[in-house]
Amino acid sequence: MEGAEVSAEGLGLTGSKGTVFEAVDVDAPPGALIAITGPSGSGRTCLLLTLTGRMRPTTGHASVGGHRIPSRMGSVRRIAALGPVPGVTDLEPSWTVTEQLRERALLRRRFRIGRRERAAERRARVDRALERAGLDLDTLPKGPRTAVRDLERLEALRLGTALALLDEPRLLAVDDADLKLADEERELLWELLRSVSGAGTTVLAVCSEPPADALVLSTARGGTDTNEEGNGEGEAQDALTATGRA
Repeated sequence: MEGAEVSAEGLGLTGSKGTVFEAVDVDAPPGALIAITGPSGSGRTCLLLTLTGRMRPTTGHASVGGHRIPSRMGSVRRIAALGPVPGVTDLEPSWTVTEQLRERALLRRRFRIGRRERAAERRARVDRALERAGLDLDTLPKGPRTAVRDLERLEALRLGTALALLDEPRLLAVDDADLKLADEERELLWELLRSVSGAGTTVLAVCSEPPADALVLSTARGGTDTNEEGNGEGEAQDALTATGRA
């Protein structure tokens, strides 16, 4: 599936506590690797949620895969999948990796085909998603029966990415992509996201240190850290709560 082009002009969001992000312009082709950077609390997560159709901007407009934001946000949500996003797509710690994959795959059940065909399709889709995410279940401590709580940070990122790729989206979004990763793990993470974008899926990732080959969007305003007022952080928490309910 071809990735989604992402464009925006004067995109901004003002919440109850003031400006969250403002004046965002971007023109990214399908299959681009887009990094969202900026100080903590500067609206990075809110921008990610806006560009995936989960949060309505207050100024400007955007287009994802030919679907305009804010007028066609439902269409954007159908082609944009959320990978690891804390507070929205959290994994279930007590489940095994297999249970997590099965639960997500069952949500995609298609009733127009028979039970046997559904099972075969589900297995094939899971295998493709795991391969694209670079997660080999046999290398985990207890194989497919490894509990999610026992996964290393990078393994959990790969699992969350695989779950999103089950939907075969045109846009994959990942929040806090490089959080708590060592240098070597960070390189592996970007290798993963680069391979996803290289296969055609546009990737949107919030991070602190973008790679040199990424198209960078910054939520910093005048180079200052907005965390003191907490505008972006507070609005992000409200958005995460609403998105989780949705």
